[in-house]
Amino acid sequence: MDVAEPVNRLIEQFKKLPGIGTKSAQRLAFFVLKMDAADAGQLAESILEVKRSIRRCSTCNNLTDIDPCQFCMAPTRSDKMLCIVEESNNILPVEKTHTFNGRYHVLMGSLSPLKGVTPDQLAITSLLQRLQSQIIEEVIIATNPNVEGETTALYLSRLIKPLGIRVTRLALGLPVGGDLEYADEVTMAKAIEGRREL
Repeated sequence: MDVAEPVNRLIEQFKKLPGIGTKSAQRLAFFVLKMDAADAGQLAESILEVKRSIRRCSTCNNLTDIDPCQFCMAPTRSDKMLCIVEESNNILPVEKTHTFNGRYHVLMGSLSPLKGVTPDQLAITSLLQRLQSQIIEEVIIATNPNVEGETTALYLSRLIKPLGIRVTRLALGLPVGGDLEYADEVTMAKAIEGRREL
C-alpha cells in the first residue's frame, strides 16, 4: 500500500517492536494518525521521558527512575532471599503473586553459546559480589524455562552452591519454552511455592 513517507517511516519504526508485524504496524500508525495532537504529543513525550529517566539500579540492575530501586530500598523486604531473573520485566510476574518478599538480581540476559552470550556479558560478577558481602540464605533462580534459562540456572547453581547458600529453582508449572512475562499469577505462585533444590 502506498502511503506518505512520514507514515511509512512510522510503520517501519513500529515494526521494530517485538511481536509487531507489518499489518499490526500499519494499524498502530493509522491509530496514531487518528489521535489528536495533544494525545500524540503525550505518547511521544512518554517515550522520550522513559529513555531520559530510566536507568539500571546500581545494586540489582533493575530498570528504575531512582537509584537504588524500590525493591532494594524497601525496608520490609527480606535480605535473606534473593530471586535471580533474566530481565527486569521478569520481576512483574513474581511480584503479582504476593508470595515473594525478598530482593532481586537482574542478569540482563541468559547464557546462549549459539548467540554468543557468555557469562562475562551478564551481571554474574556483581551477583557473586552481593552473595559474598550479604547474609543471603537462599537464592531462587527464576530464569525462563527454556534451553538458555536452564543452562543459566545450572551454571549459576555451580557457582553459588560452594558459597554455602541454598539454591532453588522455580517448580514445574511454567510451560517449557515459554517466557515468565506471559505467566499468569496462579501459575507463578505455584511455581514459587513448589521451587526445588538444584
